Amino acid sequence: MDVVLLSNPLRTWLLALGVAAGTALFLYLAKIVIARRAAILAARTVTRVDDFLAKMVASTYPLVMVVLALYVGSTFLALPAKYALLTWRLAAMTLLVQAAVWGDAGVRFWRGNEQRALGQQPGLGSVTSVSIVCFVLRAAVWVVVTLMILDNFGFNITTLVASLGISGIAVALAVQNILGDLFASLSIVLDKPFVVGDFIIVGDVLGAVESVGLKTTRLRGLGGEQIVFSNAELLKSRIHNHQRMLRRRVAFVIRVSYQSSDAQLRAVPAIVRELVRAQPNADFERAHLFACAESSLDFEVVYHVTSPDYVVHMDTQQEILLGLYRRFASEQIAFAHPLQLVRLSADRHLDALLDRMQEPPAGVTRYAS
Repeated sequence: MDVVLLSNPLRTWLLALGVAAGTALFLYLAKIVIARRAAILAARTVTRVDDFLAKMVASTYPLVMVVLALYVGSTFLALPAKYALLTWRLAAMTLLVQAAVWGDAGVRFWRGNEQRALGQQPGLGSVTSVSIVCFVLRAAVWVVVTLMILDNFGFNITTLVASLGISGIAVALAVQNILGDLFASLSIVLDKPFVVGDFIIVGDVLGAVESVGLKTTRLRGLGGEQIVFSNAELLKSRIHNHQRMLRRRVAFVIRVSYQSSDAQLRAVPAIVRELVRAQPNADFERAHLFACAESSLDFEVVYHVTSPDYVVHMDTQQEILLGLYRRFASEQIAFAHPLQLVRLSADRHLDALLDRMQEPPAGVTRYAS
């Protein structure tokens, strides 16, 4: 006679235990195989996807496999409704907790990558911001999973969610300026319009980025002073990042005297082209006579410096201008200088009027010529 337990004979219980043991063994072996394959693949490639997969598999707990295996085995039993519901809720809770562990591991994996990327920079503000982002994301994952577990066990979470929402709105209104700077800091860290060490121009302020903090960003100005920006204010401005400049466009004007001959004027573009092309870091674009000014004939010259380094740009410009000075001297081409000629002539009518008057009017002084 078979032993009956909870309306199931002993052989059914043995079958359920066997299925549970087989499922647990299968899940454990699958974890080992996937972890080894992911580790081998991660060692061969430079992508982060396989590293992330290996991290996720490694964070799978054996207890989760046992609980899931027991649930699979329980499906072979004819359990009362309340026990069947309890096993389902326990299995669902286990899956949710494991999903939260995977999400937590994924966020920590991202934090490790970002901190390694930022570790070479002298400013620690970006690293701190990444840690804050990680904390917020991990907290959000666990809060969401906790609410889902409570809802799975039949608790009414609507009131709780509404309370949390109202509290969050009140706190956000109280510290909106601080939160604005904080989220601006997170935007700088994630979007990377600049990083520590970049030379940027914001409005009429220019300097090198020293650090990106939770509330402020600090620049080191050309005069040596430290310039502090609010993160929210900084992102509202137009930022010129010179560190990411690939090449520099240079345009300047050469003013030649009106006494120059036609041959001399036609020689100017060729001289400029020759001088620019002689520089190793310059690409010539054009040189044209573009204006007849009041005291000069103006040539516009445009070329590109292939290096973003400002010192290289100034060295190249200096060599070109010195070469122009030497070539113009040898070709007898004169640079124009601002010049104004004033022609003076005697006013005979005024002299005749003053001669007829014994005394000159008040405020009029007569000078002998």
